[in-house]
Amino acid sequence: MAEAAVPDAGRLSEGDIDQDPAAAVEKLTAALEQKPDDAEYYCQRAYAHILLQNYHDAITDAKKSLALSPNNAVAFLRQGIGEYHMKNYTSALESFNEGQKQDNADTTLAIWIKRCEEAINSSFVTNLSVSGVYLAFANVFDFLLLESDTILICPFNIFIIMGDQISQHQLRPSKIKYDWYQTESHVIVTIMIKNAKKEDISIQFSEKELSALVRLSSDEDYNLKLHLLHSVVPEQSTFRVLSTKIEIKMKKPEALQWEKLEGDGGGSKLKQLAPVSDSMHLYPSSSHYTKNWDKLVVEIKEEEKNEKLEGDAALNKLFQQIYSDGTDEVKRAMNKSFMESGGTVLSTNWSDVGKRKVEVNPPDDMEWKKF
Repeated sequence: MAEAAVPDAGRLSEGDIDQDPAAAVEKLTAALEQKPDDAEYYCQRAYAHILLQNYHDAITDAKKSLALSPNNAVAFLRQGIGEYHMKNYTSALESFNEGQKQDNADTTLAIWIKRCEEAINSSFVTNLSVSGVYLAFANVFDFLLLESDTILICPFNIFIIMGDQISQHQLRPSKIKYDWYQTESHVIVTIMIKNAKKEDISIQFSEKELSALVRLSSDEDYNLKLHLLHSVVPEQSTFRVLSTKIEIKMKKPEALQWEKLEGDGGGSKLKQLAPVSDSMHLYPSSSHYTKNWDKLVVEIKEEEKNEKLEGDAALNKLFQQIYSDGTDEVKRAMNKSFMESGGTVLSTNWSDVGKRKVEVNPPDDMEWKKF
């Protein structure tokens, strides 16, 4: 009798999961301990993980569900959503296409397929050496010869053919930026990576070289290697991890002004720095004037805050502000309505959208078409 009641105790409606996805994960995990071969439990838990933005776990559960029930279109949908948010657009597109084969009447799958295709077409940019390698291009309408051995291809698929092996490479440009400034005693390099974990960071100092390796959540690595203009003291150089960036602080042997960060080892004229407070950030050039960069950053942020935007930019900023300032229920409502409607509905009313599936609702002057 007890075993027969386990499925009912563990089975949840979408409304139950929407109401409290964290509690739903716990309940479904307990149910799976009693019935580990239930495909629906895995599929439901994948949905809860999506709402919690645990996309890697969502993909894992969706795959387990499909292993038990290979024709489950909903499991393909949830696997694809997880892969899309992990920026693995090609795998996501494959999952959505498989789901559409199982249920071609589901308009949600068609919406996600279109979004994947747009993401793929806009993000394939790579800089490849072609020495000794033959390149065949599919759907490439434009390319730019930069150097004798380098070609920039944008923005479509690239096929590298070596012997009898054909492989498709989908590479994205790094959007991560770094900057630098100097004080009387240090050269500081900042890498703009948010919420990095110290255990995922490796920084190596040598007298005239800096190497930084950061493992990102997207299973990619960010590498930065700098050949410094002048020498530093490796033993007295450090780094720290902040919520918005990684700050690398390299000790100068002498209070000399660097004209630039990197050099070719040929030497450069050095200028003695006028004594200034270590907290006063100096402009990294040959100028005789100094600039308080802390103050400048505050001024820029204030200008951005007061900037008057128009059109889509103003609307996007408003939505970002609503999401940032909203409660957990507001954020959950915005995520659910946007995801289920294919981006045509954005609601902050959890008491409304939490009870139902949000349907596609295009503007009055537009017609929704299935692709």
